[in-house]
Amino acid sequence: MNDWNLSPPPESALSDHEVPLDGTQLKGQRIALLLSGGIAAMKAPMIARALRRRAASVVVFATKEALRYTTIDALTWSSDNPVITQLSAAAEHISNKAPFDAYLLAPATYNTINKMVNGVADSPVTTTLAIAIGRMERGQSQLLLAPTMHGYLHNSLLTESLEKLTGMGVRIIPPREDYGKHNIPSEECLVSEVCRTTSISQLKGLSILVTGGPIPTPIDNVRQISNRFTGQLGLQVATELYLRGAETLLINGTGKVQPHDWLPHTNTHSYDEYSTTVMQTLAEKPFAAGVFSAAVADYRITNVLPGKTASTKTLSLQLVPTEKIIQTVKKSFPELYMVTFKYQENISHRNLIAIARKRVEYGYPLVVANRGEEMGPHGEHVAHLVSDTGKSQKSVGKSAIAVAIADHIEWNLDSAIKNISKPT
Repeated sequence: MNDWNLSPPPESALSDHEVPLDGTQLKGQRIALLLSGGIAAMKAPMIARALRRRAASVVVFATKEALRYTTIDALTWSSDNPVITQLSAAAEHISNKAPFDAYLLAPATYNTINKMVNGVADSPVTTTLAIAIGRMERGQSQLLLAPTMHGYLHNSLLTESLEKLTGMGVRIIPPREDYGKHNIPSEECLVSEVCRTTSISQLKGLSILVTGGPIPTPIDNVRQISNRFTGQLGLQVATELYLRGAETLLINGTGKVQPHDWLPHTNTHSYDEYSTTVMQTLAEKPFAAGVFSAAVADYRITNVLPGKTASTKTLSLQLVPTEKIIQTVKKSFPELYMVTFKYQENISHRNLIAIARKRVEYGYPLVVANRGEEMGPHGEHVAHLVSDTGKSQKSVGKSAIAVAIADHIEWNLDSAIKNISKPT
């Protein structure tokens, strides 16, 4: 770490209470963040900001017990709204003029969970939860809770209450288990659950496979043939689809970027492992679409060397092309709606698009094409989405590319559903 030169920070376009956006999945949505009296309430300001980073409007309801672990000022600053600590003639819990799209009880303590089930409404939080149940039962709002408590409090009474709430339609967010306790999940995990639960995307519930990251081939037990790609784009695509409610599975390679623990994924470490995992996954159940962004090694050596080859001598390797996995997938699952990628260097834009269109003619409905010499104004990844409609769409930045891919699949949903993959 370098010494600080004592200079002031760079100017920001954001005002003091604004947050930089990670996405717009919760744009236009009002979220009630409800706090009961557990130590995990100390995380509430960060949860509020994480919800806002997905463009939500957040109002915090807090019990007196919750305010032992955080403060009204911190909650007001992080939510950018007044904190509700008692109900008034304005009927903040009902909020009919600006109803809540979702209620998130985090932390949800043993006491509050059991009160909910037994209809107790003796605080601003439990009264608001009673309203939340009524709105949920009418299909007007979603209700989520994140249980946090010591393991000894997980008794038969709690289990019965959680089962009843689940049966009513409440989304129980699995806790993070550690030190014999149900701990509150990360802010990103909680926000992902809110996004998925409130999503009205046509992708909701559809199984979509995404691959990402470099997929190497071995030279010996230590060395491998790989590439410089990180896997960031595949992660962005999988995350975008997952937040829209798709049943996403990311098959990931060996890149520097690794998936969030809340994103369903499996890691592979070699070409053979990747190939087997992709084919077995597609054979196990139907998928509406597959996004194949993994950077698969184009070459392998004819015979993998045993152990660790000594580095004291010249090494000559005979390289042969690897089998193209996307071709194998297309042959075995011809009805799968496939999104594939094409990267080139030292090529004109016109020739890049021509190569992408050629692949579209081979039956791949969407090709994401880019070239090394084309970057955005700040060095961003630039891609052109070339589809079987004959059009191409330019996107700048990995987040924008991920959104464009998800939008394309959603817009072409009919063909994706009709052609859910089945092995030949």
